[in-house]
Parts: sequence; structure tokens; C-alpha cells
Amino acid sequence: MKIYPHFSVVGFCNTYVVGPDGGGDSIIIDPGHVDSPLVSLLCQARFTPKAVLLTHTHSAHSQGLGTLEKVYEHLDIYAGSTHGLNEEHLVVEDGHSYQIAGFTVKAMHIPGHSIDSMVYVIDHAIFTGDTLEASLVAHTSGYLEHELLTASIKQRLTSMDTNYLVFPGHGTISKIGIERLFNEDLNELDNLKFWSADRSNTV
Repeated sequence: MKIYPHFSVVGFCNTYVVGPDGGGDSIIIDPGHVDSPLVSLLCQARFTPKAVLLTHTHSAHSQGLGTLEKVYEHLDIYAGSTHGLNEEHLVVEDGHSYQIAGFTVKAMHIPGHSIDSMVYVIDHAIFTGDTLEASLVAHTSGYLEHELLTASIKQRLTSMDTNYLVFPGHGTISKIGIERLFNEDLNELDNLKFWSADRSNTV
């Protein structure tokens, strides 16, 4: 399996292309902006896009979708909801695995940044969108939502093997092991629990 990251200054977002060694059917994840360098990347890798995975439907991660649908025929679109999308697009379900373009893709629904936020696991790679970035947890509308999201990330993502690679919607690529050690948002939750328990013992 080959994974090619593509960064766009439009929205400062990451798009990822996943395909087999030597070229063939491929998956595009979060097409925030489709430009000539991305198309050139597909041609050079000899990839034929067959599907698009959206981690969520915010425009920074989906606005290139219309261009892709015009350029490539028979493109299947997978997302956590059809909000703002054509009803023909496919809604994925939490915990289900799908056979897409020759790959097994597991979908995980981890809302918080948006109600439809999905995380996709393909082999050793985790595509997290805005849910989890290098040393950061997604922005939420309030403190309680942030704490619940952080707890969910710890339970479902950082409990995975430390060698799994994290491919976020913004910023640099990371690893589960690195996030366990250095993600301040995740460690902050542990610190809050520690101080809460410590204060209760001294009352």
C-alpha cells in the first residue's frame, strides 16, 4: 500500500491518496482542493481514483469533490452523513468495515468537532481529519464537548497499537505512540483526573 499526502494552501488542509504498489485503483481522502499538482500526483503514481472518503463535510475537506466528480467517472463517495452532499453518496456506519478499491476500510464515528466526524483505518494508517492532529485534539464548541471528545479519542484511538500512523486533516503526520506521550490535550485530561482525585483524598 502506498500513501501520498498532498497539502493545499487553500484551507491549509491535507488530502491523502491511497493506492497499491505499482498503480491501480485508489482512494482519495478529504479532497479539500483539487489542483494540478494533485492530478499530476495521481498520474505519476498511475492511480485511478475509484472512491472518496470524507472525514467530515466541512468545506476545507470537501470542496474539491465537485471537480473530482467531473474528472473521474463512477466515483463512490463515502461520508458520515449526506449533509450538503448528493443523496447518492454512501453513509458509513460506526464500527463497520468496507471493501473499497481493493482495501479494507474500517469506519469509526467520533463526533465532537462535527456531528458527522469519521475516522478511517486502512491497514496501519489512521486518517483522522480534524478529530486528532499532531499534539492537538479537534476544536469543539465547548469545554464539556472537548472533554468528552478527548475521552473518546483515548478510548478508541490512542488505545490502538503505538506504531499506527496518524494522518490528520491539518498539520504533520504522527504516530499513536507519539500522541500518547506528547499530546497535551490528551495528557491534560489525565492531569485533571489526577488533581481531582488528589484533592478528594485530602478533604
